[in-house]
Amino acid sequence: MSLNDIRALTFDTGGTILDWHTGFSNAFAAAGAKHSIEHDWSALTNELRRRSLKAMLNLGEHEPPAYNFDGAHRFTVEALVKENRFDAFTDEDIHAIAYEAPHNFKCWPDFPAVQPRLREKYYVASFTILSYRLIMDSAKANGLSWDAVFSCEGIGKYKLLPVSYQTVAEYLQLDVGQCCMVACHNFDLDAARAVGFRTAFVRRPDEWGADGPPDPEPNPENDIIVDSFPELAEALGA
Repeated sequence: MSLNDIRALTFDTGGTILDWHTGFSNAFAAAGAKHSIEHDWSALTNELRRRSLKAMLNLGEHEPPAYNFDGAHRFTVEALVKENRFDAFTDEDIHAIAYEAPHNFKCWPDFPAVQPRLREKYYVASFTILSYRLIMDSAKANGLSWDAVFSCEGIGKYKLLPVSYQTVAEYLQLDVGQCCMVACHNFDLDAARAVGFRTAFVRRPDEWGADGPPDPEPNPENDIIVDSFPELAEALGA
């Protein structure tokens, strides 16, 4: 199949669309300032991301998931607060970091104007390991309109399990080759490609703050590699 056969774009949302690093680090910093605590909040944010992501990938492979990504954010923040002896942090502070911050993440500024253009030609869906509620809240906060939201929370099988990608194609009533996974993460795109999705890598160099992303160089096997969402629209003829 060629790119002309694509009918749906399924977007990774946590880092490709939403700026989690700024949201979490600002929330940590606000709690720290409240209790006169200084710390490298950027580094702590990246550790939160590493641990919570590890807790989600391939979840449901052997047994039904016991939590969603909101739960992973919560128990990871609690662990980091305990390990760093932030004893002054209250339950309210932890909730603000683990729940309120991600549900109000800002999206990357080059996406909102492009999304309607893409929707004129394609089904444009969020396909994410984030919770349904987080995607609903962040869409409202950023004025985004998805044609559909496919959360692994509802599938019961999380990326990178092949069945998660295959199920989304089935929900769309499309062949896997008519779906294009859009992400800034090689691991997600590689897994999607393995089941037959077309893939588009959109660079997000600031995803991990000043540290830079852990896998900045796109796999050359991706069908599309671009630096921005306007470039993605151009590559797709939208």
